Amino acid sequence: MASWVVVAGVWVGLFSVGLAWGQAAAPVYDVVVLHGRVMDPETGLDAVRNVGIRDGKIAAVTADELQGRKVLEASGLVVAPGFIDLHQHGQDAENYRAKAMDGVTTALELEVGVWPVAPWYQAREGKALIHFGASVGQIPVLMAVMGDSGDFLPRDRVVTETPTAAEHAEELKDLREGLAEGGLGIGMGLAYTPHETPADVLRVFALAAETKRPIFVHMRTPGGLVPGVVDSLQEMIADAAVTGAAVHIVHINSMANKLTPVALEMIHGAEARGLDVTTEAYPYTAGETRLESGVFAGDWQRQLDIGYGDLQWVATGERLTAESFVRYRKQGGLVLLFTNTEEMVDRAMADPAVMIATDGILAGGKGHPRAAGSYARLLGRYVRERKVLTLMEAIRRSSLAPAQRLEGMSPAMRHKGRVQLGADADLAVFDPATVTDRATYGEPGLYSTGFRYVLVAGTVVVKDGKLDETVMQGRGIKAGT
Repeated sequence: MASWVVVAGVWVGLFSVGLAWGQAAAPVYDVVVLHGRVMDPETGLDAVRNVGIRDGKIAAVTADELQGRKVLEASGLVVAPGFIDLHQHGQDAENYRAKAMDGVTTALELEVGVWPVAPWYQAREGKALIHFGASVGQIPVLMAVMGDSGDFLPRDRVVTETPTAAEHAEELKDLREGLAEGGLGIGMGLAYTPHETPADVLRVFALAAETKRPIFVHMRTPGGLVPGVVDSLQEMIADAAVTGAAVHIVHINSMANKLTPVALEMIHGAEARGLDVTTEAYPYTAGETRLESGVFAGDWQRQLDIGYGDLQWVATGERLTAESFVRYRKQGGLVLLFTNTEEMVDRAMADPAVMIATDGILAGGKGHPRAAGSYARLLGRYVRERKVLTLMEAIRRSSLAPAQRLEGMSPAMRHKGRVQLGADADLAVFDPATVTDRATYGEPGLYSTGFRYVLVAGTVVVKDGKLDETVMQGRGIKAGT
């Protein structure tokens, strides 16, 4: 049934389907996510809501029904901000697929970093499933300056020699250039550049403070010996205090091992006294690095408190012996290090200051399961099964906290890690009762399950638990933009 009015001389019918004269038509969104349990870690919202998305942004969070060109039913599911991984080495299509299936919408290479910076970003624009970004890296800069023959990590000159004054000056110049090109801070790997002097490191911190960018650092020495993790952390805290630089300590649990409680106490103390010191961890007892790197120089067995049998060669899955260690170290490649305990992982996962970051990399399906399964493992094993932390806290430390770590230098990050009006529509929609990691040390590339939908800039990249590899909505995250 319709009534009729005249508008500009034309008879117009107003159909009695709820649109009365003078009423505005209900907005139609690009995408709506209906009936999900929306969890926003910044405001504390935890309620069933409908989310409307327009032009890649969240345009509505409401209990009212919404209309959309694309409708995603989320009854019984959690609607959370997409996860932000601050420590993801794998920056290619294979790794982006695994990250999306684990709820990650932004993956950043901030520890090792990259050099040169501008071409790295250009190579990924328009070709990435998820958002990406990188720091300017002290490791690749020094490798270039000193002519080290290593690939991803140093293996000769940078491992065995101290940079000359001229080489250090060139290092600072290149780091400054990378920051000017939008690098998200300075990545440092002091365990891999062991002869860079404390004075030289202090100058790098001064550069970070001057440019107001954080340092993301793999500290010099792990474990409980002297020197060890306490000495290494003292160096970082002292440099931060002297220069005013912000510093982020990567994978604190795999550096501290049995001294994880002591290391966390030191970080809490520094923060309480006004220093900008943060940290991260991944939810596994084993680490991973390259066997040819400086980590295995010197008396590594005593320093790491492990033997040959605690190392697993990634390419074959075999545990090493003295003979195979020498052979594979000369060849070079990825190795797993079984150094930690579940108790220490629990301590890191339970600590509210510890962000979740993976240190992940896959190559041809080989690597460490943390690259594909960290966030599902956090939600399934540590939240649902063991109740080490709450669901909201797990979401906060996987999304909002990383965004806040970066937003002082990257305005784009102010719109991530939230489910709020105006935030970027980067969302992870998952079943809290079934979300599970499937990646193992034997099969590290297996995708997680339980993430029903994942949206990047408002575009669905995971639907009904399956990837859509045809959409490339990932954007480069840079400082200053």
